[in-house]
Amino acid sequence: MSPGTSPPHVGLQQHIYKSLLESRTADVALHVRGTWQAVYNLHKVVLIQSGFFNSLFTTGFLESSPGLSGSRSGQQDVNIVFDDRNITRAGIVCISRLYGGGPPLHVCPSLIPTKTQPLTPSFPSSSSPPELPKGHHPATPRFLLSLLATAVYLSIPTIASQALSYILSTVGPYTVVPYLRFATGIPIEASNDDEPDAAVGLERIALVVQKEDPGESYAQSEGEVGDRPCYTPCFDYGAVSNKIGEAAVCWLARWGPDMFAYEQKASSGRDFPISPFAVVPSTRKRAETLPSRPSEEAVVHVPPRLPTIWARGGLTSKWIRELLSSDTLFVKGERERYDLARAVVELRRKQGIDEAEEKDWEIMFSEGIYYANMLVEDIIAISQDISPSTGGPFVPTPVLQAAHWNQSLLRCHITTSSTNPSLPSPSPPMRDKELGLCLTTAQILSRLSPSEQQANSDDEKDKIYHPVLHDSSMRLGDTNGLEGATMDQLFEHLSSSSDSKSARTSEANFFGLKAEQKTALECIASDVTGKTRWSPYPPCRFAVEFWDIDALKEKSRLHSHTIWYAGSLFNVYVQVVRKKGAQLGIYLHRQSSVDPIPGPSSPVQFARERGHNRVPSLPHHIPTSVSSPTIHYSPSIHPPSRSVTPNSAPSTSHASDKPYQSFGNAVPATAPPIAPVQPYRDPRPSVAAYFAVSCMSSTGSSVTRFTSVPDMFSVSQSWGWKSSSLRSDDIGDGGDDGQPKPSGPAPKEVSLRATVLLGVV
Repeated sequence: MSPGTSPPHVGLQQHIYKSLLESRTADVALHVRGTWQAVYNLHKVVLIQSGFFNSLFTTGFLESSPGLSGSRSGQQDVNIVFDDRNITRAGIVCISRLYGGGPPLHVCPSLIPTKTQPLTPSFPSSSSPPELPKGHHPATPRFLLSLLATAVYLSIPTIASQALSYILSTVGPYTVVPYLRFATGIPIEASNDDEPDAAVGLERIALVVQKEDPGESYAQSEGEVGDRPCYTPCFDYGAVSNKIGEAAVCWLARWGPDMFAYEQKASSGRDFPISPFAVVPSTRKRAETLPSRPSEEAVVHVPPRLPTIWARGGLTSKWIRELLSSDTLFVKGERERYDLARAVVELRRKQGIDEAEEKDWEIMFSEGIYYANMLVEDIIAISQDISPSTGGPFVPTPVLQAAHWNQSLLRCHITTSSTNPSLPSPSPPMRDKELGLCLTTAQILSRLSPSEQQANSDDEKDKIYHPVLHDSSMRLGDTNGLEGATMDQLFEHLSSSSDSKSARTSEANFFGLKAEQKTALECIASDVTGKTRWSPYPPCRFAVEFWDIDALKEKSRLHSHTIWYAGSLFNVYVQVVRKKGAQLGIYLHRQSSVDPIPGPSSPVQFARERGHNRVPSLPHHIPTSVSSPTIHYSPSIHPPSRSVTPNSAPSTSHASDKPYQSFGNAVPATAPPIAPVQPYRDPRPSVAAYFAVSCMSSTGSSVTRFTSVPDMFSVSQSWGWKSSSLRSDDIGDGGDDGQPKPSGPAPKEVSLRATVLLGVV
């Protein structure tokens, strides 16, 4: 082969692609009707790479299809109707990929969240849009959704998996709502003036037959049947939709409260105005085919308006209800959850009272917030909290009274358990050290049997129970394993990416976001074995956050704030292990009530950036804990497993296994410790509790969730998990000595966030 001569396969590919552009030697004419109408002169031998066209042209479907006919030119005419509104003319770039060509795609770097800019470079400041390079097609969020819908319909797995990877890697403030809408079956919005109707460079391959408003044509066809109720189409892509939904709800669980602060400020006119989600022009380095990962070349574009998430035009009231009720929502505690819910509802009510929304608010305030885990002072304050929009209370008085009664019963069980072992309980304890708070499904059923029915049987049927967790691990919003899969493998991988024992995510359970609680009747219906354990007491939910974990020394502990629950103190700490690859451990710790409270992790804040001194570090005179050594178990998530409570006495822990303290300008920083209010103390040396920890990715689009059956927590004992999959990209391998490499403090938004669910039994 002489220099400068292209390999034969390259020349053949160029020849085939040129045949598409010039519509030469075509043997099939596709008459497409959908959101646009056009005729495409194509080649069967190329089209059959697609599963859809392979079935059309090579199987028995060929003879039975009414859309096939001959023509005088020898071409075969095929009529295809795309009922899916998400399939657009630009999405037909899929066809060009079958020919080995098509325009290179460009994802705007400002849409891609990064480790140092987890809310994307475009948020919240503004800059002018970048200039789109000639010959490149803008891969806007709308286009990516259309590309995915088209690839799934035509059964082209390589394009489907790559489009899905793009979507999952661009979940952010301006895309989360349209992505969630797509996942729930709502059609994509019409394109704006800046987005081309046809794929760039492919405008001439289609003979446009008629141009009309697709919304009008659909509305006309749907409204032709007299007074028939208006039909709203829903487009579900199965596991693909569910995976996008997972990523969206994970992002909302991490960043939703932060975004509300921006949105609330903007709604008052003190900052950027808010608007529906924006479609952003994009830039990307040139590529011959659809690349596997988005470019990170920095050409930053920021839409001039903040996105609408919480106000009308963003999330529906149903989704707000479930998000604010979710165990995974990043709020410090139940009182903070109530304060956020109250503020969101008032923001919506300022836009007008909507009766349908008010029903969702009633359910949310009655069932979505666990007032039983609040201080009595907070319950009293909430009972006196009146909505300025309606003049009525946010929470019905009977709900607060029931919560107070619930927490009083739990206190009675705990404080009398050691002095009165014969105290009657709903069920005999499975372990000697359990309180016997839980009921099995069979026991709940027996309470509803005719022989046990009493005057309050209706109340018993509607009584709320919370499941006692089992050992599991799962990852929501995971992007691994998408490339190179067939269509069947793609759907199989997506539907089986979570633990087999866990419920599959779907819109029905809000893609894994829905809090797990059921009425007595629902408990019975969901468990045919009758063995599942349920608790009438809501679990404690709290959130923790850690900054600059990449600077944490080997085995040193960086603690969260300390909380009080059911008579005991608890906190969470993280540890880094670098000897055999970077691993991060996260542990739930029962804090001694007599030892000093450890200082919680805090961001380092410089005066030139924040306008004030950074948060003070732990004072020098506060000593480290000198309590008995701690045993903690740290299985890897590969394979997921849980420990058995150790039978042997605790062994001496390593000297470095101690609370971390920061001094001066040291990183990571810690704040002064704050001891929580303790209404009473559990006198038992060991308590049994189930728990779950949900660790959020740095950008927020995925969550790793660990759950555990009840374990025994002695004073100063910890249980948790250690894994290389937990933020290993943030901690790195360290230097030659295994210690962290020197680095400066990260921005406040760059942190490890986790939510914890904890329930005594």
